[in-house]
Amino acid sequence: MDVHQVARELNSALGPTLVAALSGVGDRELPTRWAQSDGPEPAPECAQRLRFAHEQWTRFAAGESEDAARNWFICGNPRLDEGTPLTAIRENRWQDVSAAVTSYLEGGWNG
Repeated sequence: MDVHQVARELNSALGPTLVAALSGVGDRELPTRWAQSDGPEPAPECAQRLRFAHEQWTRFAAGESEDAARNWFICGNPRLDEGTPLTAIRENRWQDVSAAVTSYLEGGWNG
């Protein structure tokens, strides 16, 4: 999927402020510009985070709901030492986040 489409979908689901936070940029306006078809390309490390976040968002929302997925991204998570998935994505903790999604979908918070 085109990174601009990824940004559009994440902005719609999480809002540009949270997308900026998970991608690791300080400018809350960048995700809105990334979402434009003719907008700037995110830096490679940001694009990687966006694609990973989108993949995890899609997995979680398909197994639960979009509202539950949004809450999951911003709430402390026992599988992430009570940190948020959003922060773990920004820190490039791909395996930890993916395992946390799987754990939740297979058994809830205690799974």
